[in-house]
This record gives sequence, structure tokens and C-alpha cells, in this order.
Amino acid sequence: MAAPPLHQITIPPFFTRPSSHTLTQFTNLSFISTKKPTKIRPNAKEKNQWLDLFDQGDDPDMEYGSLFSEGKQDEDPRPPDNPDNPYGFLKFPMGYSVEIASLGLKIRGDVRRCCCLISGGVYENLLFFPAIQLIKDRYPGVQIDVITSARGKQSYEINKNVRWADVYDLDDDFPEPAEYTGMLGVIKGRYYDMVLSTKLAGIGHGAFMFMSTARDRVSYVYPNVNSAGAGLFLSETFTPETTNLSEGGYNMYHQMIDWLGRPRFKVPRQIVPPLKVSISRKVKEVVEAKYINVGAQKGKYIVIHGIESDSKASMQSRGDTDSLLPIEIWDKITSVIRGLTPIFVIPHEKVREDVEEVVGDDASIVFITTPGQLAALINDSAGVIATNTAAIQLAHAREKPSVALFSSDDKAKVFVPNPEEKKCAIISSKTGKLIDIDIEAVKTAVQIFTMPLAIV
Repeated sequence: MAAPPLHQITIPPFFTRPSSHTLTQFTNLSFISTKKPTKIRPNAKEKNQWLDLFDQGDDPDMEYGSLFSEGKQDEDPRPPDNPDNPYGFLKFPMGYSVEIASLGLKIRGDVRRCCCLISGGVYENLLFFPAIQLIKDRYPGVQIDVITSARGKQSYEINKNVRWADVYDLDDDFPEPAEYTGMLGVIKGRYYDMVLSTKLAGIGHGAFMFMSTARDRVSYVYPNVNSAGAGLFLSETFTPETTNLSEGGYNMYHQMIDWLGRPRFKVPRQIVPPLKVSISRKVKEVVEAKYINVGAQKGKYIVIHGIESDSKASMQSRGDTDSLLPIEIWDKITSVIRGLTPIFVIPHEKVREDVEEVVGDDASIVFITTPGQLAALINDSAGVIATNTAAIQLAHAREKPSVALFSSDDKAKVFVPNPEEKKCAIISSKTGKLIDIDIEAVKTAVQIFTMPLAIV
């Protein structure tokens, strides 16, 4: 049978374009909705513009049920390590132990392994301790590793929540290729579910985190044009107000902490824990021998920290570089202390001669460079007098009274919020320079250490 000519083919009615009257009838029907369902989220953060343009977010109509979709994750059911076997039980990488963790990782977003890339020194790593504790509370059973500078690694001697701490200079813009690829291989081989970074990311650092193959890649980005392209490699970004994140003081990581503790999967907002440190018995014994050797007794000495020096062990913050005082001013401040022994903490042995020359040969001097030993020294003391160094934060973590010296009121409010609750007396310079601090006001504040002895 021959096919009919094209001009004789009849098009069925259901292939024809409906008229405007027909469209009006269909759109007026109650069971047809022309509007997409909207899901209102108060205080919702703007989506990352570098991600998939066709990603419309979570489907509001999707229902997973209660299994692996609500509540916190469970502890890892893996049995404990065998002490007689040097290898223990095999730790399967993500995706291989499908009967244990695959559903939770996919649906609920569980985090079994987390890596924190922390930029800065001792002070910056110390202020990240509350975020680490928050991760530990939010994701039970999580294993947390840290990659930071050589000075920053020393901070994790007093943090029990960190499994491994590796040294890598995140602030080096031009790292050695061998070190770069070596650290990238280490991160990939550990199969992290989440990687957090406090370094301001550009396209280079964003690509470094992307090559880690972690599911969640969370980082701060530059607040200027240097952030262009970084969001393409990251799943969550935070933009600080300035290029120096440390200027935020004690709450310098508030954006990341707010995201980590957000309410999700019917889990309420996670409370931010205070700064706490744990000191091992071995470190306590070493420090006790040091202060007994200089003639001090437990609970009967004052820690003096913040002596002017060019050593990196001064434990300053990058957000407050004017935070050291010459020994001549410290000598005037400690001259009013009665009943307690002032112990001068020096960050380098070359400072010892300067202290002995000004204070005297009988001065109690302790050489300490690590935050762990400094925390142990503060833990056995009656209090702390220090400038804006890690000693102030360690005193608050061990709930010791302190006198903090700052170059300005603004710095004091940022680095020591709520000083009354932390038993901290704040003394600020009126000129904006720490060298011009009112010594008489400091002498008056120092009396808080001797008043209990006078009453007794």
C-alpha cells in the first residue's frame, strides 16, 4: 500500500495546539497548580553561586522515613583494637563497609572522619578548641585530625579530642611540590567525610580541598576578588569581614561554629562549649619540677607572661601584634606583689640575662615554649598577669583569676568577652599603645591576688 502524500496526512486532535480558551479551562481546574511549592526558611544563607545552577535544594516532598534520617549518628560499631596485633582491626575506607555506615552517610550526612586545616600559630589553634568539641558533640564517634603549622601542632598536646596532628604550612603561598602532593596524598588516603579550613581560600586552596575527595569541603574565602573561583571547589563558604581572621578575637570562628551547630534532621542547635584544655600527668610532673627548682610552691606563685622578645614562642595572636611589654615595666608591676612569688616565663634563654639584670639574680625564671607546659604552670598557680597572649586564654580554660593588659578597649572586648564571668580584670591603654599602659592601675588590679591572704 502506497503512503499518502504529505498534503493529505490528517493530524489527530491531541497533537494540535490547544486554543487559548482550552488553556484557560485547564488552568482553572482545582487539581492543577501552576505554582511551585515554596519552602520558607528563616535566616537562610544565600546559596553558593559557584555550585550547580540547576540545583534547587532539597526536595520538600521527599520522605525518607525515620531510619537514618533523624537524630544524631551512632557510635561506630567497629570492635576495639586488638592489643596483641600491631595492625588492630582493619579500618575500611568510606564506602566499603556498606552494612554499617553507607545509609547514614548518604541520607543523614554522618561524619565519621573529619579533618581541620587550621591557619596560624598557638593562639589561633587554641581558640579552635570549642569548634573541635562542638564537632565531637554533634557527631558522636567522629575521628578528628588536624593539619596546621609546627607551632600550632604543639597546642594539641592539651586536646584529647584530636586523633592525629600533622605539620603543613598552610600559609605558604608557594609550597614545595613534594610537600604539596605528599600532604594531598595523606588526606586522600584517610577518606575524610568533612574537611574544614580556616585559611582564607582562593582558587588554589579551593582546588587543594577539592582534590581531597571529601564529601563536605567547608572553608573561609577572601572577602575580595581573590576569592573568585574558590567556591567552585567548595561545598560551603564563609566570608569574613577582613582579610585577617584573627582580628575577630575569641569569636573569630563564629561563622563556622554557627554552621557546624545548626539545627538539622530534628537535632536542635548545638550549644557552643567553652574553651577547655586537658593536661597529662607527665607534663604536670615536668612543670612541677621546674617551678620548685626556682623556689616556688604550688598555689603560691603568680605567672607573668608577655615579656618582650622576638621569639615565636611568645604565643601572640595575629590579630593583636602589640601585646608584649619590656621587662622594665614588668618589674614595676610585680614590685607590689606580697605573699606570692612572681614567676617570669621566658620564651627563649637569651631573655634570661635581661630579666636577671633588671629584676635581680634572685628572680624566679622559668623557660617554657609549649602551650602544654604553660597550661600546667598556670594550673598550679594562684593566678596570671599577662598581656594578650595564650596565657590569658589558658587561665580562663583552667578557671584561674587573671589580670589582662591590652593596648585598647576594643581589643579587650574582642579577645576577652564577659571578663567578669572569667574572673579577669581588664586594664587597657588609653593611647592605643601597650607601652603607655597605666602602671598604677595595674598595681591596683594586682591586689586581687593578695587580698585573700590578708583576710586569712
